Amino acid sequence: MVAELERRFPPAWAEEWDRVGLVLGEPSAPVRRVLCVVDVVPETVAEALAADVDMIVSHHPLLLRGVSSVAPTTFKGRIIHDLIRAGVALYAAHTNADVAAPGVSDALAARFGLTGLRPLLRPAPGSAAHGDDRGFGRIGELPRPMTLAELTRHAAAVLPVTSWGVRAAGDSQRMVRTLAVSGGSGDSFLGAATAAGVDAFLTADLRHHPAGEHLAADGPALIDAAHWATERPWLDDLADLLRESLGVETLVSDLDTDPWTVHAAAPVVDDKEPRP
Repeated sequence: MVAELERRFPPAWAEEWDRVGLVLGEPSAPVRRVLCVVDVVPETVAEALAADVDMIVSHHPLLLRGVSSVAPTTFKGRIIHDLIRAGVALYAAHTNADVAAPGVSDALAARFGLTGLRPLLRPAPGSAAHGDDRGFGRIGELPRPMTLAELTRHAAAVLPVTSWGVRAAGDSQRMVRTLAVSGGSGDSFLGAATAAGVDAFLTADLRHHPAGEHLAADGPALIDAAHWATERPWLDDLADLLRESLGVETLVSDLDTDPWTVHAAAPVVDDKEPRP
């Protein structure tokens, strides 16, 4: 299992700051059933234990930042103890899966039917990930042009549902033909989207000041979705890959792990009514 994952998503492709690969489990242990998740949290661990899986393959690393203790009284320590006690292995494929082709953003692009795909940002020449069609994000053509308002509604319909929903920035009537997408946090790619000349860029975790400055500089329109929703589509591809290449049973978690759980739209103000 580990060998196949590392063949498809070599750890050397990951960013230097990333922490990918086998986290828990014996490399030689047999794997019959796998659960694919975006986040390793108590709820997805409980899902894995209830399904009697042998391994969790996650997108986000559990131990991205260093810890001084894995005591069961800590959040991550509790997870580690529960997985070890149940004999469940844990493997993470993060930025090495982002840059892969096909990878996380290919699955996101497929939700919009994009064609003529190419990377939004290619790895630097000489880096381990450089080559072929690998790179962060994807750029493609929509099946038909849409206004930004229409595309935003379409995004809300084709992406996994979250309380966060989908929001956009820019002229609502701007026509969008070319769309850049990037699963997960994407405001570090705003410059790449501008340089590519796309009509709109869909990603997650866009911040106030970078987004405002981007639009003020006549950058592409922006569509901001929940982080989990932009990465969840890849789990289906991952599950298919493992099932077809290794013959294991694969399950996909649809548990929404987006931390934002309550949404209230602003009330519509009738300009004809006097305001207090």
